[in-house]
Amino acid sequence: MASGININRQPSDFQRKLNPNVAMVLSILLAGLGQLYNRRYVKGISFIILEIAFILATFDFLWLGLWGIITLGTIPGVDHSIYLLVYGIVALLLLAIAGTFYVLNVIDARKQAIQINNGWVSPGIKQSLKNLYDKAFPYIMTLPGVILLIFTVVFPLLFAIALAFTNYDLYNSPPRNLVEWIGFGNFTDLVTVDLWKNTFTSVFVWTIIWTLVATSFQIVVGLILAVLVNDKRVQFKKTIRTILILPWAVPGFVSILIFAAMFNDEFGAINKDIIIPLIGGDGLPWLTDPFYTKIVLIMIQTWLGYPFVFALFSGVLQSISSEWYEAAEVDGATRWQKFRNITLPHVLFATAPLLIIQYTTNFNNFNIIYLFNEGGPAVQGQNAGGTDILISWVYKLTFETNNYSMAAAISLIIGLMVSIFAIFQFRRTSSFKEEGNI
Repeated sequence: MASGININRQPSDFQRKLNPNVAMVLSILLAGLGQLYNRRYVKGISFIILEIAFILATFDFLWLGLWGIITLGTIPGVDHSIYLLVYGIVALLLLAIAGTFYVLNVIDARKQAIQINNGWVSPGIKQSLKNLYDKAFPYIMTLPGVILLIFTVVFPLLFAIALAFTNYDLYNSPPRNLVEWIGFGNFTDLVTVDLWKNTFTSVFVWTIIWTLVATSFQIVVGLILAVLVNDKRVQFKKTIRTILILPWAVPGFVSILIFAAMFNDEFGAINKDIIIPLIGGDGLPWLTDPFYTKIVLIMIQTWLGYPFVFALFSGVLQSISSEWYEAAEVDGATRWQKFRNITLPHVLFATAPLLIIQYTTNFNNFNIIYLFNEGGPAVQGQNAGGTDILISWVYKLTFETNNYSMAAAISLIIGLMVSIFAIFQFRRTSSFKEEGNI
C-alpha cells in the first residue's frame, strides 16, 4: 500500500523498476493493470472492477446495438429497425464514454510512471481521497448535466443524422418492413428527381428571400422608429415607446391568427372593407395566390419582429454620448453624416450578435408560415406549398406524408446552413473581437 512507501527512497531506485511504456501497454490490455504496475493498488483495483462491471452489465446490449445499427434487422415483422437504430446509437454513446475513460486511464498510468521515476511519492489513502475530491468536485457537479445533455441533445441529433441515410418512410415502416441504409440516396434525390428537385429549389429560394427580406425589414423599421423616438425634439417618449412595443406584448400566434382572418379572401376585413370599396371586384387573392401570400407574410413578420429590434436599438441609442453629436455639429456635420458615422456604427457594434440571431431565427420561423396559411397555397408539380420554407416542409414530410428519411436529410441541410452562417458571421462581428476602432 501507499503507506508502506519509503519517502526517503531515491528516484534512482524507481527508475530501474518502472517503465512508462510498460505501464501504458498494461493499461491498454486491461484498465488498472498499469496502475498496479505503478504500485497504485487502490486505484488499479478500482479501475479493474469498473471495467469488468461495465463489460458484464452492457455486453449483451452493446452486441445487440452494434449488430442492429449495422444491419437494421434481418427478419421483417420480427426485427424493428428503428428500435435497433436507437439501441445502436445508445451503444455507440456508451462506447464513446467508456473509451474516453479508457484513454484517460492509459494516460494516467504512463504519466504516473514518469512522475514516480522523477521522485514523486504517492500520498496515503486519506490524502489521496482528499486530493481526488478537490480535483474531481467540479466534474462530479457537472456530470449529471453532461449526461442529460448527451441523451437530450446529442442522441436526438445523431438519430436524425442516421435517419437521413435510410429509406424510412410510409412504405418502409417497421415492424412490417425493414428500414435499410441507402447512403446519400436522399440527398441525391433532392438534386436529380424532378419532383424533389423542383420542390427543393422553390422552397430553398423562398426560404432565403423570406429570411433576408423579412428580417431586414423588421430591423430597418425598428431602427428608424428608434432614431425618431430618441430625437430630443420628440415629446412623450415613454408613451410613444409603450405604444410601439405593444405588438410584442401580444402572443405571436394570436396575432398571426387574427391576421389570417383579416386577410381571408372571402370575408376578411382587408378585402371586404378596404380593397373592394377602393378598386372593386372580388378583392385580392391573399391566401390563394403565392405572390400575395408571400407579401402578407413579410408584412406580418415585420409587424411582429420590429418591437424587439426597436427596444434593443432604443437602449443602445441612449448610451451614446451627446458630446459626440455636439462635436460633429461643431465640425459642420449634417444629420445624415452624424447618423452614418456615429449612430449606425455604434448601434451595429452593440447589437450585431442579436441581429444575426434574428436572421437565423426567421430562417426556421415555423409558426408564422404554418399558422397563417399552413404553407399554402398548393403548387402544381411540388409536394410543398407555395409559401413553405424548409422547416415547414420538413414538418409536412414528417407528420403528413411520413417521409421521415427525407425530412431528416433536409433537416441536416438546414442545420449545416444555419451553423455555417452563424459561425461565419460571428467570427466577422466586431462585438466578438477585442477592442478596436469602430
